[in-house]
Amino acid sequence: MTRRLLLAVLLAVTCTACGGAPSGTSAADGAVTLGFSAWPGWFPWQVAEEKGLFARNGVKVNLKYFDSYTDSLTALATGAVDANSQTLNDTLASVSGGAEQTVVLVNDNSTGNDQIIARAGITSVAQLKGRTVAAEQGTVDHYLLLLALDKAGLTEKDVTFKPLPTDAAAAAFKAGQVDAVGVFAPFTTTALELPGSTAIATSKDFPGAIPDHLVVARELATSRPEVVQGLVKTWFDTLAWMRENPAEARTIMARRAGVSEQAYADYDAGTTIFTLEQNREAFASGDLERQAKEIAAFLTTAGLADTEPSLDGLFDPRFVQGVSS
Repeated sequence: MTRRLLLAVLLAVTCTACGGAPSGTSAADGAVTLGFSAWPGWFPWQVAEEKGLFARNGVKVNLKYFDSYTDSLTALATGAVDANSQTLNDTLASVSGGAEQTVVLVNDNSTGNDQIIARAGITSVAQLKGRTVAAEQGTVDHYLLLLALDKAGLTEKDVTFKPLPTDAAAAAFKAGQVDAVGVFAPFTTTALELPGSTAIATSKDFPGAIPDHLVVARELATSRPEVVQGLVKTWFDTLAWMRENPAEARTIMARRAGVSEQAYADYDAGTTIFTLEQNREAFASGDLERQAKEIAAFLTTAGLADTEPSLDGLFDPRFVQGVSS
C-alpha cells in the first residue's frame, strides 16, 4: 500500500526535527496556547474558557479553535501551539515523523462518534468494494476506514479513496459525489442529511481503538510542569462544573459545534469521557502503552507511517496523579 501519512504533518514534523521551528509559543506573560477542534470530547475546553476555569487554576491560556483538525495537528508539530487535543493514532503519526510530544491526559474514548457512512443501497463495509470513499487522509477516520476494511477482508486498494478535509468530505457525500465517507461528530450530522444514508461501521465496533488525549510539546512538560498541571486540573474542574450545570454546558458546547442542542445531545453515547479515576487507571495499568503498540503496528502495516514510532517519553502519568481527588 502506498504511504498515506498526512503530508502536512509530515512536512511540519520534518521541519521541527531539523530545528527550523520554534519549540513552543509561550508568551512573555507566561500564557500558553492550547489548540482544539471539532470533537465532542474536546468541546469542554470551550466551557473552561467561558467559565474562567483556567484562571482559577493559575494558568494563562490562549485557547485556539481550529476549524480544521489537520491544522491543529500541524500546529502542535511545528510549535505554533504548546498543547493540543488529538487522537492517539495521529499523535503516533507525528512522533513517527520526529515530533517530541507527550500525552498527559485522556479526554475520552470514541464509542460511536467516528463513523463510516454509506449512501442508500450500501449496508455493509464489504459492499464498499469498487466504490468511492472520502475521508481526511492520514487522520483518525482514514484510520477507522482501514480498520473496517481490514475486518471485512478488504484493503484500501479495493476502494477508490478520495482524500478530502473532513468538512469537505461530509459535504461531498451529502451532495452525492462519493459513495461513502469517514467522518467524526459533528460532521456526522451533515453526512446523515443525505436521504437513505446510514452508518455501516463506527468506532463502537473497535473498542479502545480511538482514544483522545491532551498532548503537549515535550519541552513544555519538562520546563514548565506547573503549567501542564494547571491544564490537567482545569480539565477535571470543568467536568465537575458540567455535571453541576449540564444545561448551560450543553448550550456552550453546541454553540461552539455549530449544531442544535438536541443534535449535540445525540453525541453523548458516542463519546465516553474519562473520569480522573479512569485516567489514573489507564496510565497505571499499561492500557495506554498496549493501545499505542497496537496502533503503531497497524499504522506501519497499513502504510500510515514508515516506521513504528518510539514510545519512550510518550506518556507522562504525573499530572493526573497530581490532581487532588
